[in-house]
Amino acid sequence: MTVLWVAVALVVAGFAGWPVTALVFRLARTIDDRADAVKAAGEARRAEEDPSADVTVDAPSAASPGGPGRGAGTAADPVPGDASAPGAQAVDSELTAPPGRPGVGNPAAGPLPAGQRILRGGAIIGVLERLGVCLAILAGQPVAIAYIVAIKGLGRFAELKETPVAAERFIIGTLTSMLWAAGTAAAVKVLFLH
Repeated sequence: MTVLWVAVALVVAGFAGWPVTALVFRLARTIDDRADAVKAAGEARRAEEDPSADVTVDAPSAASPGGPGRGAGTAADPVPGDASAPGAQAVDSELTAPPGRPGVGNPAAGPLPAGQRILRGGAIIGVLERLGVCLAILAGQPVAIAYIVAIKGLGRFAELKETPVAAERFIIGTLTSMLWAAGTAAAVKVLFLH
């Protein structure tokens, strides 16, 4: 009967932990998205309230009615915020930037190249990690968990050092997996394996 409960604990810890980890990743992304939206709204509000943001300089044009800087400009003069102007790309509702130039404030921003994946093999490593943590607790050897974390950290060190997103994802995934496996093993050990 003990073997059966150990097998059940391993299956639940190892394979049912994946949906739990995916759920925690989704929750973390939702929290990050909300925080980004609040930050963007705060910046937009500050920009609206900032009197220096209202200052604009129009290029002097002899053809504009009312003198230089006062008129609507000519067809050759790009209007700020007009993404259809030649050589302009909309950055936000008021600014334009030449094509190929990144937005202001985050010059290196951009998605990862299409072929580059973050933390490849993470699902398989996660299953193995949860199985190892569960076995360590069921065997009464919690020190083995330190070896599991050390091996996983050393194997991912170069990737974690290069990419902050990977480091964040690594921490969230590792903690979720370990807590799930430890909780499952502890519950089975206390309830069924006195």
